[in-house]
Amino acid sequence: MMHRQSKRWKLREPISEVCSQELAEFPPFFRQVLSARGVSSLIEAYRYLDATVDSDNPLALKGMSESIDRLVFAIKHQEKIVVYGDYDVDGVTATALMVQLIERLGGQVSPYIPNRFDEGYGLNNDAVEMLAGQGVQLLLTVDCGIRSPLEAERAAQLGLDLIISDHHQPGEALPEAAYAIICQHQPGDDYPDKYLSGVGLAYKIAQALVKRFPEQGVQAEDWLDLVALGTVSDVVPLKGENRSLVRRGLNLMRQARRPGIVSLANVARINLFQVGAGDIGFMLGPRLNAAGRLESARDALDLLLCGDSAAAAPLAQRLDNRNRERQDLTRKMQEEAMLMAQQEGAADIVFAFDPDFNEGVVGLSAARLVEAYYRPAIVGRIGPETTRASCRSIPEFHITRALDTCRDLLIRHGGHALAAGFTVRTADLPELKKRLAEIARVELSGRDLCPVLWADQEIPLHKLRPEHVASLFTRLEQLQPTGQENPEAVFISRKLRVLKPNTRLVGNEGQHLKLRLMTESNTTYDAIAFRQGHMRDSLGEQVDLMYVFERNEYNGQVSLQLNVRDLKPSGQPD
Repeated sequence: MMHRQSKRWKLREPISEVCSQELAEFPPFFRQVLSARGVSSLIEAYRYLDATVDSDNPLALKGMSESIDRLVFAIKHQEKIVVYGDYDVDGVTATALMVQLIERLGGQVSPYIPNRFDEGYGLNNDAVEMLAGQGVQLLLTVDCGIRSPLEAERAAQLGLDLIISDHHQPGEALPEAAYAIICQHQPGDDYPDKYLSGVGLAYKIAQALVKRFPEQGVQAEDWLDLVALGTVSDVVPLKGENRSLVRRGLNLMRQARRPGIVSLANVARINLFQVGAGDIGFMLGPRLNAAGRLESARDALDLLLCGDSAAAAPLAQRLDNRNRERQDLTRKMQEEAMLMAQQEGAADIVFAFDPDFNEGVVGLSAARLVEAYYRPAIVGRIGPETTRASCRSIPEFHITRALDTCRDLLIRHGGHALAAGFTVRTADLPELKKRLAEIARVELSGRDLCPVLWADQEIPLHKLRPEHVASLFTRLEQLQPTGQENPEAVFISRKLRVLKPNTRLVGNEGQHLKLRLMTESNTTYDAIAFRQGHMRDSLGEQVDLMYVFERNEYNGQVSLQLNVRDLKPSGQPD
C-alpha cells in the first residue's frame, strides 16, 4: 500500500561571517537570502540583482553560423521555409517567434505543429514527406528534432534541408543527416549557458539573424515576451541567461503590446501591468498548453501570432474554456490513476496505464502522483498497437537515463532528468514496466525518500513591524523572476495561533485552505495554503509555518499575505 509522503523541512546553510561582511550594505535577512543563492561578494550581488550575464554571443553555439547562412539564403531567394515546432508552450512560443521574425525579414514562411494525438512528439516521416511534397526547401525545427536521426535521413533523401534547434538531451546518435544542428548539449558545443529553453534557442537564432538584415530595423528583443512565456512554462532553471531573458521579457509583457497576451491575461483575470513569473507558470502557461492537450495547439499559436485585439479575444476565451475542460479531465483521471497506483503497490516507481486515458493530460497526472508519493511516476494511454506515456521523476532518479537502458523496447523516447515521454509497442509494455521497476528498485531501494522543503531562514514573525513591510517587499522583488533553481525567499515561523472561526476551505472543490493566524504580539496575518485543504481537521491551536511573503490585492486594497508552502501542528519534528 502506498502512502502520501510527509515533507521534511531544512534550513539553508547559514551565511559565513566573511560573506556577511562582504554584503554588509544589505539588511541581515537579505544577506542570508543572497548567500543561499550562491552570492558571496558585492560584485556578484549586483550582477545577480541586475540579472546580467557575462556573454550571450549566439555565434558561440555550435551550428549557428551555418544555420544563419542557410536561413539568409532562403529568405533572400524566397525559398519555402517551414518552422516545425512542438505543441507545448515552449514549442508554440518558439514557433511564433521564428515565423514572425522570418516574415518581418521578408521570408516566405509558415508554421507546422504536429498533432499530439495523431503524430506524437517531434519530427515524423509522414510530416517530412508531406512538406517536401509541398515544395518546402528549408525545414527549421524548434524545441524538437535532436532525437530524430531517421527523420533527418528521410529529409536529406527528399532534398529537404533540415536545421534542428532543440534544447533537449541528444540520444545515442545525433541526426547527422541534418544540414545543421543547434543544441547546447551536443558534443563540442562551448556555449556557456546550458539551460536555455527551446524558445531561448530560437531567440539566439533571432539575435544572430537580425544582424544580417540591418536594413530592416528589426530587433530580436521585440520577441522577449514570448521568450519569457516559453521559458517559464518549460520549467527550466531560472538562473543565468534564462533569468535575464525572463526579466526583460516580463518588462516587455507589461507594456501590453501583443494583443494575444493581452486577451489571455484578460480571461485569466491577471493585471498584465504587474505580471510576474508566477502568473505565467500558473495562469497563462496552462491556458496556452490546454489547446495542445485536448485538441490541436493551433489555437495557442494563432493567438500569439494575432495582431488584432478583436480577433484575439475569442481565441483567448476558447483557450480559457479548454483549460476548464482540461482541469475537469485531469481531476477525474487523477483519481483513477491514484487508485491504480494503490492497486499496483510498486514500492519504487508508480505506474498507471489505461486505454481510456487522455494523452494530453497524462503528464499532469504523473506530476500529481510524484507529488503524492515522491516516487517516479509513469502514466500512459494503452492503444491497440502502441502505448504513449509521460514520465515525471524525482532528483534521485534520472528518468530519461532509465529509458535509455530500455531503448531496445521503445519506438521513441526523450526528455530530461525529471520529465520524459515515450512510445512503446503495447505488446512490449509489460516487459518495459518490469525492467523499469527493476532499475528503480536497484537505484532507490533502501534510500530514505522524502521530499525536502528548503527555507532560507527562521524568523520570529511577531517582530516584523508594519513600517518594515514596504522595504521587505522591495528587497524580495529584486529576486524576481523566481522559479526553478532560483526559488522565492522562503521563511519558517513557529507557534502561530490559528484563529479557527476565520479558517475555511476555498476553491471549486475546497482543495485550498484559507487561514488567519496570530503572532505572540497579537498581530494577525492572512495565509493561503494551496492544495492543502486536507490539513484543516488536523490543525491544532498553534501551527509552524513554511511560507513566502506576497502581496494580496482585493477590491483595490493591498495587504501582506503568507503563501504557505507547508504547515504542521507546533511541536512536530521538522
